[in-house]
Amino acid sequence: MKFSEAKIKEILLSQSYVSQEDMAKADSYAKTKQGNAIEYLLNEDLINTDIIGQATAEYLKLPYADLNTYPPTAANLALLTNEVAQKYRLVVFKQDKDKVVVTTDSPENKELDTILPPLFEGKKVFLAYSLTEDVDAALFGYRQTLETRFQKIIETQKRVAPQIFEEILKDAIAFRSSDVHLEPWPEEVVVRFRIDGVLHEAGRLPKANYENILNRIKVQASLRLDEHSDTQDGSLHFAPEGGGGADLRVSIAPTLNGEKVVVRILSNYVKDLALSALGLSSTQQELLLQVAKKPFGMILVTGPTGSGKTTTLYSVLKHITTPGVNVTTIEDPVEYKIEGVNQIQVNPLTNLTFAKGLKSIVRQDPDIILVGEIRDQETVEISINAALTGHLLFSTFHANDAATAIPRLLDMGAEPFLLGSTLELLIAQRLVRRICENCRQSYKANKNDLENILPSAGHYFSAPITLYKGKGCSHCGQTGFRGRLAVFEFIKATPEMRDFILRRPSSQEIWNLARKQGSIAMFEDGIDKVKNGLTTIEELLRVAQPPNDKNYGKK
Repeated sequence: MKFSEAKIKEILLSQSYVSQEDMAKADSYAKTKQGNAIEYLLNEDLINTDIIGQATAEYLKLPYADLNTYPPTAANLALLTNEVAQKYRLVVFKQDKDKVVVTTDSPENKELDTILPPLFEGKKVFLAYSLTEDVDAALFGYRQTLETRFQKIIETQKRVAPQIFEEILKDAIAFRSSDVHLEPWPEEVVVRFRIDGVLHEAGRLPKANYENILNRIKVQASLRLDEHSDTQDGSLHFAPEGGGGADLRVSIAPTLNGEKVVVRILSNYVKDLALSALGLSSTQQELLLQVAKKPFGMILVTGPTGSGKTTTLYSVLKHITTPGVNVTTIEDPVEYKIEGVNQIQVNPLTNLTFAKGLKSIVRQDPDIILVGEIRDQETVEISINAALTGHLLFSTFHANDAATAIPRLLDMGAEPFLLGSTLELLIAQRLVRRICENCRQSYKANKNDLENILPSAGHYFSAPITLYKGKGCSHCGQTGFRGRLAVFEFIKATPEMRDFILRRPSSQEIWNLARKQGSIAMFEDGIDKVKNGLTTIEELLRVAQPPNDKNYGKK
């Protein structure tokens, strides 16, 4: 049973979980930002998902079973067959010698009254309600490994390729994967999922079945079947029975062992993502929104591919977009669709490049422009001119850190006085895995523990100190991490910094000045998140290194 947004709002109000005043604020947000009132309440910490579950359970006159906090044990899962559990969406929550509590997100199913008692003879059966996403996570425990399912499909199905591809995508979405890799080896094909930025092997396919699967992907993504020696890119929409689909971007490249496929799974979560959920501190949020509300200028987010740059910019756009503002973007590709925003897809086949599209956008009377990426001199020059002529321009740029972006832009042909006049804010970021909240535990770290991981730990920690790690549970796939957040580095274009740019300074000189003006290095921002129990030192060191300056470790 999946309630509509309107019904959930009605339930929350009727059960007094949300005040009329707060709901009015949520409705106002949803109207002006083309967003979702429930997501607003969640992001503002006015409610949480368990409150929604509890309120819904009370509305249904059933107890609430919190499967997120108390996931079912293997013994409880074994009390129901996979067929019964999946068909009726049932999970055994708890049991003793006299009674059993079975929970579901579909308590309206009248068949439950007849099928449950025979399954637990001699015990009294009580029905409870759980959230759909928690029931989905619990039911995933019944799934066999991908390789077992592959073999069963090959042995029993006539249409092997569609079934196998669907099973791969279902698992990828269930595991919150951002990418699926199909890598051909001499004798088999390895399936790997990128989960929270790290690749994990998910299963292996017989090489004999791969060509049919590859052709299936090409057909769905509108790619050429007869092309085997060149790269191809396409897209498709995955819509399995029962919902839970996604937009996919497909990339195929020839390798020595055959054509490798990478499928990017495009998430919709960015639509209502709060700035705080990205990992921005309150000070960083305040600075970013202060600059983003200016009538003109340029905000650049730097970092490598896959560091969350576009997500950050979209979240800011979502926050500042109103019906009275014309927002236009040019991107390659358009990954997330946002209501109220005019989005243009780069198309080399029609010569619609970033530079050409940007020239056209400026004539479309925009207030805010988002350029997916600044790649060449022409795009640099047009972007700066757009920011000079009364437009607020957002873009991403490939640079190792915030300070390096300025010398790189100057090397690409940006005039120092024009860059200094338009640049408002430089942001560098990386993504780290977030410690799983379901299995997070604290531990005491002494000086030796810290220095074994980070030799210069004394600059940042006063040992002993309480730190956190994930123990590993079913919710995080035993990894100890679930989800990601960003670590940031901000450089604001102050009057002194603008004058400094005229001298064509080095990145180290820029950083030294930014440090004097209060900038905090990306690594130090990460250290704060380690201390707050959001991530680990090891995870931070995977994506960032301590700053190399004389004020290293000092704030």
